[in-house]
Amino acid sequence: MLPPTTTQKPTAMTEKQHPVNPYYSRTDTTSLTLSDAVWKEVLSPAVYEVARHGSTEHAFSGKYWDYEGKGSYSCAACGNRLFRSDAKFASSCGWPSFFETLRPNSVLYRRDSSFGMARTEVVCGRCKAHLGHVFDDGPAPTGKRFCMNSIVLDFEPDKE
Repeated sequence: MLPPTTTQKPTAMTEKQHPVNPYYSRTDTTSLTLSDAVWKEVLSPAVYEVARHGSTEHAFSGKYWDYEGKGSYSCAACGNRLFRSDAKFASSCGWPSFFETLRPNSVLYRRDSSFGMARTEVVCGRCKAHLGHVFDDGPAPTGKRFCMNSIVLDFEPDKE
């Protein structure tokens, strides 16, 4: 597929990240059910591996693990808004960590018993992309630590 021309408006934050993803929207919250083949076509290989196959980026390697900008974090696969920067906190885990989601259905939870561990997987509430895991060792007021992969997050700064 060809990237958008200069007369076409990209459907995502940047053409480089989402060259041909017509499913990306920061306002649409309806559930997406797409085939693996479609996701492979519209996502970059790195985002696809984490979002659709549950891969994990290396600790301390992602662009947002220590980022302090003010704004909103969205799913890189579909644009669903997930977290606000004021819910982000410094964690020693090496991945961006949040203590609460933007809204109750921003994310969904699944039991994950891979690698002999009992964990709770966090997936996007709109497209079911793997985002990371949630743990009960976060700060007040929730006590939660949403440990997310930077590669499956997009950041939109607040307008000044």
